[in-house]
Amino acid sequence: MRTVNVGLIGLGTVGSGVVEILARHREHFRTRAGVDLALAKCADSNPERAKALGLSADIFTTDVADVIDDPAIDVVIELIGGTGVARTVVLNALGAGKTVVTANKALMATHGQEVMDAAAATGADIFFEAAVGGGIPIIGPLKHSLVSNEIQAVYGIVNGTTNFMLTRMAEDGLTYDVALAEAQARGFAEADPTADVDGLDAAAKIAILASIAFNSRVTFADVPAEGIRSITPGDIEYAREIGYEIKLVAIGKRTAEGLDIRVHPTMIRSDHPLAKVSGVYNAIYVVGDSVGETMFFGEGAGSLPAASAVVGDLVEAARHIQGSCRGLVGCTCTESHPVRDIADLVTSYYVRLHACDQPGVLAAIASIFGDSGVSIASVIQRRAEDGDAEIVWITHEAAECDIRSALAAIEQLDVVDYIGSVLRVEEL
Repeated sequence: MRTVNVGLIGLGTVGSGVVEILARHREHFRTRAGVDLALAKCADSNPERAKALGLSADIFTTDVADVIDDPAIDVVIELIGGTGVARTVVLNALGAGKTVVTANKALMATHGQEVMDAAAATGADIFFEAAVGGGIPIIGPLKHSLVSNEIQAVYGIVNGTTNFMLTRMAEDGLTYDVALAEAQARGFAEADPTADVDGLDAAAKIAILASIAFNSRVTFADVPAEGIRSITPGDIEYAREIGYEIKLVAIGKRTAEGLDIRVHPTMIRSDHPLAKVSGVYNAIYVVGDSVGETMFFGEGAGSLPAASAVVGDLVEAARHIQGSCRGLVGCTCTESHPVRDIADLVTSYYVRLHACDQPGVLAAIASIFGDSGVSIASVIQRRAEDGDAEIVWITHEAAECDIRSALAAIEQLDVVDYIGSVLRVEEL
């Protein structure tokens, strides 16, 4: 057993968790995993973070090059985030032949192919378990445990912020704005919550999962994403009335026409396991042709859960180094499947709108749906607080393009005030 020297770049939330786990479990790693991990160098722009973590001055630097260029460093852990400096750090470390562990979903979803190519060029390893699902093991299982399967579908509740907000809206009737304020006050949402509430964070994660699950490169730009800003407690009540829950779901499916990849608020049946995932928890539901249906559940964010995944990768990286077997599993995107246009999606829809409460309104709207080839499964009409009618339409399966065409025409009706929510219904 030789000592594997680790260089850690980024001492923020996840980085501090990595420092804590390495200090707490170093002896356990020796006895249980057969590796000796030494935190040999750390870099961060803020020296106060190193002091707060009790790191000695002789292993700390503010220059990331000191970590990458140190020949004694075997593994570089990148925890900066983003696609700017972090991309340079990862590519330079791989170019120097060092193993890299990262939690950077944005980097892997946007520049994954470039990163994989850089690793292959020097025979280095790149690990990124923490990029999706925090502490939930999912990338490793997809690449190893489930490799005997053709993966048919991956569904994920992979953003804890929005899942917490939707849970609070469902359980206590909070409005979107109040739920967001609470999430921010409790540290679950950033001051600028755009990436979370608009589905962008989840889009990056499903791009990574889909690339691995379907062995075909999917990037962040390929994923249409919609967020939860338009969801109201009323929508959640209507959904429950007909046996559904509303969740922000990242969806990846293999179809005859290509890959169906998308993120949006989704109505899923209340008795499905994903519907029961609440609070800040994440879950990833995988369907394989041999294993059937499996679900991975746990905390999707936070210092120690994410650090757990990082250190798990680190232990595996150290085993590869000790066994002189790096580069065993590189890029698995060996196929090329088109990503299907969401306009070609066929599913059922939930549409909530406000209209004048007068004779002929229902007929006028139903006529437009019919002319667009959209069949109605059920209608719920209630008196709104302003005296108008709140009407909820549930459709049979219809093409996305036909739904959009119908809604564009419905919005032009003088008797329609506005369209509040349009949700897709997913029969998992």
